[in-house]
Amino acid sequence: MKYSWIDEYLMEKRGVTKDLQAEWNWIRYQIGGKMFAAICLDDKDQPYYITLKLEPVEGDFWRKQYDDIIPGYYMNKTHWNSVKADGVVPDDILRDLLDKSYKIVLGSLSKKKQKEILEYEDTE
Repeated sequence: MKYSWIDEYLMEKRGVTKDLQAEWNWIRYQIGGKMFAAICLDDKDQPYYITLKLEPVEGDFWRKQYDDIIPGYYMNKTHWNSVKADGVVPDDILRDLLDKSYKIVLGSLSKKKQKEILEYEDTE
């Protein structure tokens, strides 16, 4: 996979957990129990898509910019988008899209849950 930095990048975000959805063979990244990104693996456990959530207008925009961004693979085609794991989407754009997906899903959680996730004690 071209984007070898994704796992570390996503796991650094506050409140993120990951698991393997064995039935789909997807590595899912979640916040507050809701998925915001996934790495879709093929039958040889090699990544072939990175799936993330975007606002519909933004998703349409990026699909028109890059052939390697398609409507969500096995997901709602309006809100989810999939990026080819060996595609040509620049790293900085993919980071931005992953950040937006995180923020969208975080924003869908209750205010109480958001506060629990984002609040931390300054230990310095």
